[in-house]
Amino acid sequence: MADNSVEREALISFKQGLSDPSARLSSWVGHNCCQWHGITCNLISGKVTKIDLHNSFNSTISTPSLTISPLSLTISPSSFPIMIIGRGYEQPWKDSEDFVQEIQKTCLSGKISSSLLQLKHLNYLDLSLNNFEGAPIPYFFGMLTSLRYLNLSFANFSGQVPIYLGNLSNLNHLDLSTRNLEYFKWPNLHVENLQWISSLSSLEYLNLGGVNLSNVQASNWMHAINGLSSLLELHLSQCGISSFDTSLANFLNLTSLKVLDLSCNRIKSSIPLWLSNLTTISTLDLSLNHFHYTIPRDFMKLKNLQHLDLSYNSLSNIIGDHSRPSFPQDLCKLRLLYLAGNNFKVKLEEFLDSFSNCTRNSLESLDLSSNGFVGEIPNTLGTFENLQILELFENHLWGSLPNSIGNLSLLKYLDISDNSLNEIIPSSFGQLSNLVEFNNYQNSWKNITITETHLVNLTKLEIFRIEAKNKQKFVFNISSNWIPPFKLKVLYLENCLIGPQFPIWLRTQTQLVEITLTHVGISGSIPYEWISNISSQVTKLDLSNNLLNMSFSHIFIKSDQTNFVGESQKLLNDSIPLLYPNLIYLNLRNNTLWGPIPLTINDSMPNLFQLDLSKNYLINGTIPSSIKTMIHLGVLLMSHNQLSGELFDDWSRLKSMLVVDLANNNLHGKIPTTIGLSTSLNILKLENNNLHGEIPKSLQNCSLLKSIDLSGNGFLNGDLPSWIGVAVSELRLLNLRSNNFSGTIPRQWCNLHFLRIFDLSNNRLFGEVPSCLYNWTSFVHDDDDYRGLGFYHYRKAAVGYLYEENTRLVMKGIESEYYNNIVKLVLTIDLSRNKLSGQIPNEITKLIHLVTLNLSWNSLVGTIPRNIGAIRSLQTLDLSHNHLIGRIPDSLASLSFLTHLNMSFNNLTGRIPTGNQLQTLEDPSIYEGNPHLCGPPLIQINCPSDESSTNLPTSTSEEEENGSEMVGFYISMAIGFPFGINILFFTIFTNQARRIFYLRIVDRVNYNILQTIVFLIIGLRRMIIWRR
Repeated sequence: MADNSVEREALISFKQGLSDPSARLSSWVGHNCCQWHGITCNLISGKVTKIDLHNSFNSTISTPSLTISPLSLTISPSSFPIMIIGRGYEQPWKDSEDFVQEIQKTCLSGKISSSLLQLKHLNYLDLSLNNFEGAPIPYFFGMLTSLRYLNLSFANFSGQVPIYLGNLSNLNHLDLSTRNLEYFKWPNLHVENLQWISSLSSLEYLNLGGVNLSNVQASNWMHAINGLSSLLELHLSQCGISSFDTSLANFLNLTSLKVLDLSCNRIKSSIPLWLSNLTTISTLDLSLNHFHYTIPRDFMKLKNLQHLDLSYNSLSNIIGDHSRPSFPQDLCKLRLLYLAGNNFKVKLEEFLDSFSNCTRNSLESLDLSSNGFVGEIPNTLGTFENLQILELFENHLWGSLPNSIGNLSLLKYLDISDNSLNEIIPSSFGQLSNLVEFNNYQNSWKNITITETHLVNLTKLEIFRIEAKNKQKFVFNISSNWIPPFKLKVLYLENCLIGPQFPIWLRTQTQLVEITLTHVGISGSIPYEWISNISSQVTKLDLSNNLLNMSFSHIFIKSDQTNFVGESQKLLNDSIPLLYPNLIYLNLRNNTLWGPIPLTINDSMPNLFQLDLSKNYLINGTIPSSIKTMIHLGVLLMSHNQLSGELFDDWSRLKSMLVVDLANNNLHGKIPTTIGLSTSLNILKLENNNLHGEIPKSLQNCSLLKSIDLSGNGFLNGDLPSWIGVAVSELRLLNLRSNNFSGTIPRQWCNLHFLRIFDLSNNRLFGEVPSCLYNWTSFVHDDDDYRGLGFYHYRKAAVGYLYEENTRLVMKGIESEYYNNIVKLVLTIDLSRNKLSGQIPNEITKLIHLVTLNLSWNSLVGTIPRNIGAIRSLQTLDLSHNHLIGRIPDSLASLSFLTHLNMSFNNLTGRIPTGNQLQTLEDPSIYEGNPHLCGPPLIQINCPSDESSTNLPTSTSEEEENGSEMVGFYISMAIGFPFGINILFFTIFTNQARRIFYLRIVDRVNYNILQTIVFLIIGLRRMIIWRR
């Protein structure tokens, strides 16, 4: 073998420039570099010909087996690390920041040495799936002229793709693809001119997915690629392409092309007819664009087409006339057809009938989801006998599943969710012996009964999900001695009836990984043998909203003797603990669990992310301090129980915490200062406890906070923190009502642009209502993109919802609890029951989306803003128990949504406005305590001004004369009043008995004196303005 010392030194220089955290290059020692990891040499010459250092990151997370030919669920450069959905089964961890961090632990990084130029025989270079930290692609790669294979995909290169790559005339395979993934936050590669690509005449595979081509004219990239006559695969997904060059329609030179991927671009046109000239093509992906109109009839020329993806465009009808849809005929090799996310508003029966017999025989995967298909699912479906995947969710289908469903003996995946199916699931469903996954969410089934006949031959079933719209209308009636033929890994049942006893057939399912049994009517306790069998592998356990009546410790020990309250803690201490090493999600919400939370919960569930024990009401004791060591915990929900004691004092290790909801318990003490060390916190709900002290300043470290609800504690005090609106500025909900806060509302709070719910009622606040509230843009501008408090969920599958946003508000005079879908709509400002003074700022009328405004029980003065009717969304307005004067503005009558109004106990005068919505508010108590108001609905219907109109001035000179007299009157009153008061004070304070008497009654008269002064000043200002 020839000496390769020069190449060995070149490789060592290359290694020295790299960072290798996972020691992938640890074998790069010794003299024979041909034995090093990732290096291949020619067997005869001994020269280095291949460097393959792609990141072979391997996940250890197990998934249900779903092998569907021809789809592959493996990670490859073209899919990595997009969330992989096995046509239904989701691995949500693949789209998480943690996953990306795990990948990067094995990434090579650093600087690529030009010593590679010493490898004269190098024909293969793969550096994919590494992280070169945004460095440009080295220009000297264009000098590696022996290269036939170059793969730099997902390696975090950025900048302009060097035109020197055009020198690689021997190149067969070029992959520069990347993806704009949220958690990578990597800069893109971009191309300004693609002409250099035409020099790669031997190219067979080209993937520029994710490379920005938006600045390249269509004529440039199309002409350049049109010269690649040897090209077999072309991937231009997510490149920013917006148009085609139509002049090339009849001059295409891509006579060998088999795969064309133009997905995820911005192309807005009809599907171009020249695509039908690519007669060798087997895979065509035009998904996620803006193609409109129709599928060209000329597609019937694509006789080799096997995979057609037109999903998520704006296609509105199938080819043919509008009354009778049809599909391109004689596509006899078509195996995968994806039309999801379009606007096909035709009868499903007519569409399926339009397929030719050979297409029906060839199809293996058919996705018609998220369209407008209507009618019943026809019996014609049974003629597609080779179907393995069928997706019909999110359409307008009704009726039953057809009997012919049993003919689809090869079917592995079926999703009929989100339709209006309401009649029968036939017993022939039980003949689907190859079915692996069945999804049936959100249909309108009525009195459906599932027996063992429906399940008898489903021997390969692993994922079974049913969620009925109507509670307990979907009933499982299975005999107690029946043993299922399948071993489920995922079971999701919601609003189905399988209780009241825990089903015998379910006890046989010991390989479950994800379990959701919510609103299924089970009662009593969970069989301890079953929970013991699944504990080691289960990742999700949701038994919420049932009638479970057991000690919470029941699921933590290997025993079934925890049904007695007095024995639960003793058994918990004496028994062998049950471990859940893989459990991520535990939801036992809304049952009747009782007893304490085990002190060793951290040891039993070390990887727990979400714990929901809310609304059990009988869980008592303290919150175990061991929770502070659960470093993966992100969602902690224990509201509506009988928890007592103080919050644990050390939150420093809870770096993943997103949501804390401990509301409606008996917690006392202060909010720990260390809570601010949970810097990922989004939602903090501690309302309706007995907490005291100030809001910790450390919370200013939690800049991601969206919701703070500390209401109803009663003893929280101190000034309102000024760091809210500065360090914490993304709040949507701020509820501090019914506490003991004092001081003024900080001006910094005007920076809470996303605020939607603002409740400071029932505190001891003083000062004025801030005039800068119009900075709260959610109240001022339309905001369809509500970035609320809920979290990501995938059709209630996989992990499920993380948190349902809720809060208690006073609306329409009634205190109620509002949940996720409603909370985002009830834009609220409630400052009632404080000591606020000054006038209602006119700027408040700019809050056109405000739904509830409550300023009652304060000391507000002045008039109601004249343009209050501009708050067009207002449903509740309460200004009662203030010192407001003047007329009620006529604009109030324009509030067409107003259903609750309270103006009582002020000093309002004049006629009550009428018209529109005000006509429905007929309760006189709305206006009581205003003796100078008149008109309906008050008893004093006629206003005095109606009968004394003859006393009004009849000329301008008389008006001016009366005005001058009134100005003089107010001036003399303003001057004389304090003079007279000083004489009175002198008389009182020179006599001891009078002084004592005065001190006793001063509180009583102080209010009347202040009101009189304010009235005189306002009257004077009005007369001066009137004179001008």
